[in-house]
Amino acid sequence: MSISFSTCDLCDAHKDDHSGAFRVLAPGFQDFGGVSKFAGQVVTVRCHEDNSIVKQILEREAGQGRVLLVDGAGSVNRALMGGSIAAAAARNGWAGVVVFGAVRDVAELRAAPMGVRALALVPMPTSRAGQGQRDVVLNVAACTVRPEEWLYADADGMVVSDRPLHAIS
Repeated sequence: MSISFSTCDLCDAHKDDHSGAFRVLAPGFQDFGGVSKFAGQVVTVRCHEDNSIVKQILEREAGQGRVLLVDGAGSVNRALMGGSIAAAAARNGWAGVVVFGAVRDVAELRAAPMGVRALALVPMPTSRAGQGQRDVVLNVAACTVRPEEWLYADADGMVVSDRPLHAIS
C-alpha cells in the first residue's frame, strides 16, 4: 500500500478551511530519515530530554503505518531518538517519527526505511527516568495535534488533518 499526496496540493484544496480541521506545522524541521515522504495516523508523546516512552513505543509496538509525533519542548540538548530506535521502528512498521527536538546517529537514521523529521542533530543521549505522556493533545510548531489525526510530510512541509486526505494505491 502506498499513499499518494502532495502537501502543496493538500494546502491548495484546504486553503479556505478555517474550521481548524486542517493545519500546517511551522517550518524548521529537517529531514533525517531514509524516506522523505510519509504519512500516517498520529500517536502523540510529550517528553523532555527523556526518551523512555519513545523507546518503549517504537521498539515494542506495531506501527501499522502510523507516525509518532514527539513533543520534546523544542530542546536540542539531548537526542530523543537515535539509529537503533529508528531501525526498530522501521522493522515494526512505523511510517515516520517527527521530533520537536533533536535526534542523533544521522547515518543510521538515513539508513532506516522510514521518515524522520526533527529540529536538529545532537550527539548527546537522553536520560531514561521513565518520564513522558502518551496520547495527549500537543501544540507543536504552532500547530495543535490530537492523537489519531493524520500527518502528511513531504519535501514542502508537514500538514495535519482531523481525517485522512489521501488516495491509497
